[in-house]
Amino acid sequence: MRANLWAVVGLMMLAGACKQQAAPAMKVTPAPPALEQSAGQQGHLTLVTDRSLVCMVNDQHMGQPQIPVEVSGRTYYGCCEMCKDRLANDATFRTATDPVSQRPVDKATAVIGITQDNSALYFENDQTFAAYSRQAAGAPR
Repeated sequence: MRANLWAVVGLMMLAGACKQQAAPAMKVTPAPPALEQSAGQQGHLTLVTDRSLVCMVNDQHMGQPQIPVEVSGRTYYGCCEMCKDRLANDATFRTATDPVSQRPVDKATAVIGITQDNSALYFENDQTFAAYSRQAAGAPR
């Protein structure tokens, strides 16, 4: 019984460790080289130009290169061994829903945007990214 308790505690610590590695909230001032501002001066959404900086399990911009995971010729990124395992073995972690079109997108090929709290959003193309950016900035579609 005691061994089971320690196993549960260990898994909880591992799960929490992944989320604690997220980079601090991005500033609205000049974007890092791997990011491009895309919603006017307010910076509501930032285009990711280096997808290796995103944990695709936690859907967070981590600010440093993540562990690459090759699946069927595509590369995904995770922040820890648990995320690496999930990406390799569970297809649900490799896909997301485009917030504009509501269609499924593959995270390895998606256009990735980062919100001010470092959350990753995945878009099927530049057009849906731009539409979301305009909406986030308060501009008409």
